[in-house]
Amino acid sequence: MFGFLKKKMRAAQLQRLNESKHSRAVDDLAGEKLSSALSENLIRLREIIGQSPDMLIRKFEFGPRYRFKAALFFVDGLVDKQIINENVVKPLMYDAHHLNSQEMMPIKDTAQLQSVLLSVGHVREISSFQELIKVALSGDSVLLIDGFNKALDIDTKGWESRSVQEPSVEQAVRGPREGFTETLRVNTALLRRKILNPNLIIEQMVIGEQTRTHIAIAYLKGVCSPELVDEVKSRLSRIKTDAILESGYIEQFIEDAPFSLFSTVGNTEKPDIAAARILEGRVAILVDGTPFALTVPMFFIEAFQAAEDYYSRPYYASFVRFLRFTAFFLSITAPAAYVALSTYHQEFIPTPLLITMALSVQGIPFPTLVETILMGLIFETLREGGIRLPQQVGQAVSIVGALVIGQSAVQAGLVDQAMIIVIAFTAVSSFLVITHTGAATLVRFLLVLMAGVLGAFGIVIGLMGLLVHLSALRSFGVPYLTPIAPLVIGDLKDSYIRAPWWTMHKRPRLIAVQNPNRQSDNLGLSPPDSREPD
Repeated sequence: MFGFLKKKMRAAQLQRLNESKHSRAVDDLAGEKLSSALSENLIRLREIIGQSPDMLIRKFEFGPRYRFKAALFFVDGLVDKQIINENVVKPLMYDAHHLNSQEMMPIKDTAQLQSVLLSVGHVREISSFQELIKVALSGDSVLLIDGFNKALDIDTKGWESRSVQEPSVEQAVRGPREGFTETLRVNTALLRRKILNPNLIIEQMVIGEQTRTHIAIAYLKGVCSPELVDEVKSRLSRIKTDAILESGYIEQFIEDAPFSLFSTVGNTEKPDIAAARILEGRVAILVDGTPFALTVPMFFIEAFQAAEDYYSRPYYASFVRFLRFTAFFLSITAPAAYVALSTYHQEFIPTPLLITMALSVQGIPFPTLVETILMGLIFETLREGGIRLPQQVGQAVSIVGALVIGQSAVQAGLVDQAMIIVIAFTAVSSFLVITHTGAATLVRFLLVLMAGVLGAFGIVIGLMGLLVHLSALRSFGVPYLTPIAPLVIGDLKDSYIRAPWWTMHKRPRLIAVQNPNRQSDNLGLSPPDSREPD
């Protein structure tokens, strides 16, 4: 027993010792300066990077009589080799060779060298190995020259990336077709194209001890609350983790209610939607490596708003938005209502329909509650399979599988026909509100269980509990159910309905506290006076 404890204590001690050595090595690298001797720098650099085949060191000589020795360090696949060849190596090896000694003699530091020979847009000096490794892993090239204790960080980024395409999730009949990509700088440029205003502030930070992922925070100065910006920065700066591979990592670290079924951080893959939310006073968070941008704070009604609502006529847009609310409500309550009616409240069903339902359930071996849960699980399985399979196969499997399984289940006497209709209607309704699909699925199963135990009373209790939970949620300090709870009369113009643009003078009241005015009050035009011909 004591030997076992001794071994455990020894192992813990060795682990702490290794961690302390690792931390000291990282700290030493952070404070380690470059040497003026090129050979020493290359030896130390090779010790740091090891023998990785994608990390290349190109040695060469330049200047009159090749008096300067240099080395170019870059990561293959992250750089544009044409820029390196045409704007870095060629000017140094070819053009500098034709300069006479008097022209090269005034060059005493790297600052003069970059102003005379290098024809690259962005060049800056670095003086430590930590900076050297950091910029190289970001796609830049580092020029080390013998006799200088500073290196040049040369912007040569040029990795392969996906071009700007139409988003696959947030599609629209009318409106912009461009979507975010996996490249951070492309995404910030798309936002700049939408908001041609110098007050659009984009601040960048790095999160992830191992991945060193670049994060950009975008907001409109003078509209966005400074307290909101400070809160976003504070929550992001508290993230200490190894990896940030997608914006979903950030979302789960900064959300107000991590145990809630509903997300309190919005996301979008369309630049026009992100720009519209920034103009309302929100903050957008862009993560390098993902086409989804986060926006905070988020309201519950954002899931029912689509970009196309604001590009089309307000009357049909209001009808479609009301349809989304109705479909969401039915998608979470329809199966539970069917269980409650068929099990406890048959008196509410019309007699002809009740007789038809009674005939259809004859021979069904399962109770209605088990039948509903079983069909719900089958539908979720088919939906998940259709998503994960290749696109050409997934659609066929989901459609054919649903038809075959549904028809076979009815013929085999496992489920009744009414249940198939309810589940099919629920499935179609759930797709109208993509943002809350996951939460709606879990709420649906919960309400079915409560309906199977308590009937309609269980459904009412579940809905009341859901309403209380949503009312208690906050997104960066803003009530989640705004403008319904608390009630903001002016913001109701863009909630269940979408009022005409010329009536929406104000931004959301609880977000844009600095600059609430969106537009002038007198933009509604009256028809011109009719003129009778003389």
